[in-house]
Amino acid sequence: MIESWVVGLVCNTVIMVAYLLISVAIVVPLWRSHQLRSNPLGAATAAIFLSCAVHHGAHSVHMLMPEFGIDLAAGYAMRTAWGWPLAISDIVGALVGIWYWSLRRTYSSLMQGAQLFEDLRRREQQALELNDTVLQGMVVAKMALDLGDPTKAHRALDTSIDSASRIITDLLGSEHFAVDMTRSAPADVAAAPGTATATERPTP
Repeated sequence: MIESWVVGLVCNTVIMVAYLLISVAIVVPLWRSHQLRSNPLGAATAAIFLSCAVHHGAHSVHMLMPEFGIDLAAGYAMRTAWGWPLAISDIVGALVGIWYWSLRRTYSSLMQGAQLFEDLRRREQQALELNDTVLQGMVVAKMALDLGDPTKAHRALDTSIDSASRIITDLLGSEHFAVDMTRSAPADVAAAPGTATATERPTP
């Protein structure tokens, strides 16, 4: 019968390799796109997987050391402590690591480059575009209304609405519009101060 520490050694090695490769798979795209500093979420996630890989790898090394006559006391103590409860948890961890890589192959198109994490530069560009097209268009519309030029105000509002629709489409992706986009609750559009709502307006 296979001893529990042998199962633990093998599974910890599998976990170490899986987590190390995950860390590399995160760091390399971030490095190539120059996001290691600007994307702390991605860098922190890679660091977590790297630390876990080192942790599990240390377990495997300690259990393997007696085979080479190194640090026998610590190695045999680790083997003795590694009972079946720990071995079973390692089996689960190893299966999860293998499952992750099987999913990554299936969804490889979603994980190319730095798409797994937020591209901060793209967010900044989208924020600037919102300001340049939507917000400024609404400002122009308000000024036109204040100056008594409703035609210009309508043109500015139409341009702002078209720009906002295009930006939202880019943010969500076209595939999101194939599903039900119904809101869970209607939008609460408050009336401007001094303006009667639909229920407050007198019936003609």
